[in-house]
Amino acid sequence: MAVKVLIPTPLRNLTNNQAEVSAEGNTVAELIDQLSKSYNGLRDRLVDENGKIRRFVNIYVNEEDIRFLQGESTALKAGDQVSIVPAIAGGK
Repeated sequence: MAVKVLIPTPLRNLTNNQAEVSAEGNTVAELIDQLSKSYNGLRDRLVDENGKIRRFVNIYVNEEDIRFLQGESTALKAGDQVSIVPAIAGGK
């Protein structure tokens, strides 16, 4: 059950400069585990030492923020699109 994962520019160095990759998983947590097997270092950038999505990382499934769904337990199905969006801060 493959889903499309959109990779933001700051993380593309971990995915061989690919902006989009395909991976499998029944939940967002399983998807991240699968991605980490293919792309070394990606998991550390997405989740903390407790396996929770880092505060500055936003993940969307079909344009729905997983924070308003079931978080890392959000279910995935074939054909879903997962977007990884790092939070941006700054300015005065």
